[in-house]
Amino acid sequence: MPKPPSKRKKDTSAASNDSTLTDDQDLEENPALATITVTAVEVPELTEEEQRDRLHLERRVERAFFEAGKALTELRDRRLYRSTHKTFEDYCRDRFAHSRRQSYLLMDAAVVFDNLMEKCDPLDHILPTNERQVRPMTKLEPEQQQEVWVKAVEQAGGKVPPARIVKNVVQQIMERTQVPNTYQLGEVCQILAKDNP
Repeated sequence: MPKPPSKRKKDTSAASNDSTLTDDQDLEENPALATITVTAVEVPELTEEEQRDRLHLERRVERAFFEAGKALTELRDRRLYRSTHKTFEDYCRDRFAHSRRQSYLLMDAAVVFDNLMEKCDPLDHILPTNERQVRPMTKLEPEQQQEVWVKAVEQAGGKVPPARIVKNVVQQIMERTQVPNTYQLGEVCQILAKDNP
C-alpha cells in the first residue's frame, strides 16, 4: 500500500534554530532551508506478456552485432552496393560510418556466433552479446571456438564472459597448440620464388 507523501524540513544551518522565525521568514532569510515532498510510488510487477516481450527485445539487442554482421556479409556477397559505390568498403564508410576494419570485424564475429549457435549445447543458451567477446576467437578453428567459449563461460561463473576472459582462454589454447619453430637462431634458410618475373 502506498504511503502518503511526507513533508520534512531540511536544516543545514546552525543559525536556523531560532524558533521565533516563521516558515516564510526562514526561507526568505535562509535559503538553505527547504520543504521537500517525497512521494512513494509502487511499481507494478510485469505481466507474463510483458516478461515475454522484455526477453524477446533483450535477445534482439544481444544479437544485434550478429544480425549486422550477417547483413553486411550478404550485402558484400551479393554486391548490393554496386548501384551507388564501386567498393564494399566505400559503401560501408558512406552508409554506416564504418571503417573497413569494423565492417569485417562484424562479419567475422557473425561467422563465429553462427558456429557457436550450431555447436554449443542449446540448453545452455549462453551466447556472446557483443562483437568484442568473439573477436579473439576468429583466428581459431570451429571446434576450438566452441572449446574456448565453454571454458570462458565456466570461468565467468556460468554467465556471459567479458572479452578479457575470452582473450585469456584463446591465448591458453593457442599456446597449447602452437607449432614449434624447427629453425634455430643463426641457421640459413633458402626461399624459392616460383613464377616470379
